[in-house]
Amino acid sequence: MKMICVAMMMMTAAVFSFTAAAKAPDFALSFSPDRSGQPLDGRMLLLLSTDPSAEPRMQISLSPNTQMVFGVDVDGLEPGRPVIVGEQAYGYPVRTLREVKPGEYFVQAILHRYETFHRADGHTVKLPMDRGEGQHWNLAPGNLYSIPQKITLGPDTTRISLVLDQEIPPIPPPPDTKYIRHIKIKSEFLTKFWGRPMYIGANVLVPEGFDDHPQAQYPLIIFHDHFVEDFDGFRPEPPDPNLQPDYSERFHLSGYNRIQQEEAHKFYQQWTGPNFPRVLIAKLAHANPFYDDSYAVNSANVGPYGNAIETELIPAIEKQFRGLGQGWARFTYGGSTGGWEALAVQTFYPDNYNGAFVACPDPVDFRAYTVIDLYNDKNAYYREGTHRRMTQPGMRNYLGQILITAQEVNQYELALGTRGRSGEQFDIWQAVYSPVGNDGYPKPIFDKETGDIDHTVAAYWKDHYDLRNVLERDWPTLGPKLRGKLHIYCGSADNYFLNNAVYLLEEFLKTTNPPYEGEVKYGDRAEHCWNGDPTQPNYLSRLHYNTMYLSRIIDRILKTAPPGADLTSWRY
Repeated sequence: MKMICVAMMMMTAAVFSFTAAAKAPDFALSFSPDRSGQPLDGRMLLLLSTDPSAEPRMQISLSPNTQMVFGVDVDGLEPGRPVIVGEQAYGYPVRTLREVKPGEYFVQAILHRYETFHRADGHTVKLPMDRGEGQHWNLAPGNLYSIPQKITLGPDTTRISLVLDQEIPPIPPPPDTKYIRHIKIKSEFLTKFWGRPMYIGANVLVPEGFDDHPQAQYPLIIFHDHFVEDFDGFRPEPPDPNLQPDYSERFHLSGYNRIQQEEAHKFYQQWTGPNFPRVLIAKLAHANPFYDDSYAVNSANVGPYGNAIETELIPAIEKQFRGLGQGWARFTYGGSTGGWEALAVQTFYPDNYNGAFVACPDPVDFRAYTVIDLYNDKNAYYREGTHRRMTQPGMRNYLGQILITAQEVNQYELALGTRGRSGEQFDIWQAVYSPVGNDGYPKPIFDKETGDIDHTVAAYWKDHYDLRNVLERDWPTLGPKLRGKLHIYCGSADNYFLNNAVYLLEEFLKTTNPPYEGEVKYGDRAEHCWNGDPTQPNYLSRLHYNTMYLSRIIDRILKTAPPGADLTSWRY
């Protein structure tokens, strides 16, 4: 027994000598001159995985099963010249390479390329422009990467060299079909702001009979969502009988991929059937250097996307696809990011829309920025008590179990990119809501290393983007324009605690004068992203955005359309 204990102590000491006392392993990463003859800027990412089922670049996530990533910035990295990724690299979920356990790993490197922007505000910044993939560093065309290889790490490991000699190819644009059309325009607002040509567009679902009724003009619904290459959830083909069922961790359900195909085909059958409302539905494409969409508002860092969408893109959609072109005939809906956007555009442009259906919105009151009170808390990662400090959660499952902390989420983002360049959730909130910092990048709302909140930045957020505060502050003028337009839904067990901010918004809406005459509803025990249907499980209702609000939209059009409005050409 004593010998076993001694042996275990020796093994522990050996591991400790590697992880704490010995020099951390390091890697020399370079890109092939065949891939670029010019120096490159970006974020060099080293990926380590113990899972052989996929490339390491496909295995980094917020889930408990994530593999490891370590990142360093590169500025003017010359072809063939290595950058050393070692102890100073910022890692997730393991903080430093020194802490990586000895053993066998699959290793890969990828360079997330940055472009230099000379903005109209006088700042020069380096950021990863979206290239048609929706701001996914592991899929972005033009990014260079190495072929995965197997290595062994231990106390005697010498420097490991990797050459990035592969390149992610371009993504071809989706073709137009009978029902799904596409539009892309150059935005003068955004081009001026970013100092280079900038484009926005939309995937547009046109109604049955669109080509057969050239005189018809249609109501327009903006479906705010994350980036999608095409209009998803619409499937003319029956479900694939040979589709291998997957398992949805999110919904704890087998065969969810088949359910999605079945519901998409049902939607096609409804959309093309008799007596179905003939409207246009547009999913906007506004991925940008910070994220997969812009949050559809004007921003000091992201640019004047509100102006671009409202005054350039939507008129172009209505011109090309024969929209009615009036606020009484426009509606908006969406969930999560799209839910915040739906509420934001209805609030900031109240005359442009006749109703917003807002599901599981991103924080609409920054006193509940998930679980963080940006105005009163000192730290985003911990809640301070008299004699103890409690860790702030970042995500929970349907049983209320914490899956990741707020600090760990931000560690993940910091590994992927400094200065708000990760392309992830906290960084885009900061980019949209913050003033510009002295370095030209978004001024941090809190320190990502320590979690300390900057309350001067929080005050700026409150004045400009705290939607509950904006509604309360401006209700004397907004209220009459928003009567009957606000419909808000959230699950009481939202995985990201988004229901907390909805509670605060509801408290205000109950006091409004004139009354808001809308609704706020909660799905009992429903997770993210419940959108208002108590008769269906969440995994189904989230697939029904394009049908569940339509009857109410048509009713409101008929009740509120001004005299002389076209209520006939599109009702065939």
